[in-house]
Amino acid sequence: MSNKSAITLIDAKNMILGRLASIVAKRLLEGETIIVVNVDKVVVSGKPQSVFEEYKKLLNLRTLRNPRRGPKIHRSPDMIFRRVVAGMLPKDNERGRKSLRNLKVFMGFPEEYKRYNAIRFKEADAENLSGKYIYLIEISKQLGWSGDIHEQ
Repeated sequence: MSNKSAITLIDAKNMILGRLASIVAKRLLEGETIIVVNVDKVVVSGKPQSVFEEYKKLLNLRTLRNPRRGPKIHRSPDMIFRRVVAGMLPKDNERGRKSLRNLKVFMGFPEEYKRYNAIRFKEADAENLSGKYIYLIEISKQLGWSGDIHEQ
């Protein structure tokens, strides 16, 4: 495992959620520090209604013992993306937990990162999709997220 201290800035606009998350997870495990911007404009492939129904099912997960202590599902686009990446990292050892700390996720494009060159990945671009898709911010709003995107 190489120890890279370089900061990698990724522009997530019109990128496919799962493909981008797998690339980010791989780079995090290699020791890179990753900053993902415009995460609200990430796309999820599939029929919009079907995709929304799958996310809606997550909100109904509860435990039998105490339903209020069931899994807490995030509704904001940045936290949804962060949880997708976390699901692709090993959580049973220190390496996976440490690599997740090297991930920063932002909605919009903060001013402090404008000086970096943002990279994009062709294999994760949404123009490769032939079917329908929905933006992550639309899913968040349908799940009840009432937040706003702050240009920092």
